Amino acid sequence: MLIKTRIFGEVEIDDEKIITFEDGIIGFPELKRFALMHDEEKGSDAGIRYFQSIEEPGFAMPVMSPFMVCETYNPQVNDELLSSLGDFKDEDLLVLVTVTVPTDLTKMTVNLQGPLVINPDARKGAQIIVEGNDYPVRFPIYDILKSRKEGQS
Repeated sequence: MLIKTRIFGEVEIDDEKIITFEDGIIGFPELKRFALMHDEEKGSDAGIRYFQSIEEPGFAMPVMSPFMVCETYNPQVNDELLSSLGDFKDEDLLVLVTVTVPTDLTKMTVNLQGPLVINPDARKGAQIIVEGNDYPVRFPIYDILKSRKEGQS
């Protein structure tokens, strides 16, 4: 499938790379099909990737692994919330969090309370809301990413 995206220009997306969210994602319930993309120049190990909508090519949401900024991330999730993902083992799931990148990069945050949980084998995903107050909606990450980058230099 060929789509014209806002960030990556015109790209071909293999049907086998499309992840379906039966209930859409928070704020965009009509968007149900996505592809996980990254900047080719930075490689797939780059911290921030993009969740590219198939239905709305102008919509791409930055995402990252929560473990890059919160090594102890381990929200308790009711299994019923993950029933739409099909059969899976917990260790096979891919967990991503959305990144908010404002004009002032020092105010960059991730949403640890509403992770995207993906079963790569079934190519199905769900965005869930973590109960409790352990994980904030706006978790600041600029200083964490900066120190990680400085540690790699």
